[in-house]
Amino acid sequence: MTSYHATLLEAIAADVRERLVREPVTDAAADPEVRIAALVDEEAGALTPADRAELRRLVTERTFGLGPLEVLLADREVDEIMVNGVGPGSVWVERGGRVEPAAGVCFASDDELRHAIERVLAPLGRRVDEAEPMADCRLSDGSRVNVVLPPLAVDGPVVTIRRFRPRGLGPDDLIALRTWTPEVHDLLMRAVRARLSILVSGGTGSGKTTTLGALAAFVPPEERVVTIEDTAELRLAREHVVRLEARPPNLEGRGEVTIRRLVRNALRMRPDRIVVGEVRGPEALDMLGAMSTGHDGSLATVHAGSPEEALRRVETLALMADVGLPHAAIREQVATAVDLVVHQARTRDGERRVTAVVEVTPVAGGAGTREVYTADHDGDGPGRLTVPRGGALAEALAR
Repeated sequence: MTSYHATLLEAIAADVRERLVREPVTDAAADPEVRIAALVDEEAGALTPADRAELRRLVTERTFGLGPLEVLLADREVDEIMVNGVGPGSVWVERGGRVEPAAGVCFASDDELRHAIERVLAPLGRRVDEAEPMADCRLSDGSRVNVVLPPLAVDGPVVTIRRFRPRGLGPDDLIALRTWTPEVHDLLMRAVRARLSILVSGGTGSGKTTTLGALAAFVPPEERVVTIEDTAELRLAREHVVRLEARPPNLEGRGEVTIRRLVRNALRMRPDRIVVGEVRGPEALDMLGAMSTGHDGSLATVHAGSPEEALRRVETLALMADVGLPHAAIREQVATAVDLVVHQARTRDGERRVTAVVEVTPVAGGAGTREVYTADHDGDGPGRLTVPRGGALAEALAR
């Protein structure tokens, strides 16, 4: 299709969309697809059947869907979609861990992009405007959407969509993807079944949630698992699982349900394990309390650049609970609540790898770490696996 041909079809599609707005149908039961087809035939009856079919697709996508992004949402190879304003070169995608421009895909105008944003948010009772220029939500298929509007986004509206996978990657899948080695798989499987509490750390997009779901797959099927997430992403292939999702405030600023509140409530739901999708606030204190008081074997993720940094970050987040506990008491609680930290990173070739596993041990003044596994420098080899003697992990593996 030539650029002229594509431009012509876009222009006709815009005319059809204007007529849909300008000529409302009084019959509430009218089929939108039938009406679109009729208007396309009126506007472009001289075009070929293939062109008219393309016009119907364009109008439907831009009226009821996410416009030019629909083709990307239909592509199973796309993991993330990033819209940086409007015009050519403004849409990027992540495929196989690599970020690249989405050739030929863009929003033609600011209005078209804003209308697409409204179509996402309106059914969820959410909105973005100058007073509230940021929003997080979830599409009907489970994909996560983040929106930032001007003036915060200097060059125009920014939309980021993290695709939802209908089936989570299991432990064996992560071996095939080289996220972890067979030795690490066996180590973590035995650690989960021995009810060690595990923290998965890493940067944005390093695959923490995927690894968290794989770890949860090791939990014995008879145990009751409660998952708590800001935006529900985990899909655990098990029968006895309860999924809780935080709720933002409504348009009047009411009705918010925080992760912290959900963690507290989960303790009353008779969980065998609590799985927190991401610890990012004062709920860290409640999570530590749960791990220390009968809910050992729980799992969580946290943003951090190393296992040691992950422990410090959990300490800092727990202090945000503002309950008057001294820092020393928080440090001690971290040391006794967390047994292992699994650190994950994205390599230069775009793959996501477990690069370190450390055992957490109480030391004077807080939590110390002992190396269990360290990947080799380029992530291609088996890494170095050493189980320290005389710790919870050695005990668990000896059973």
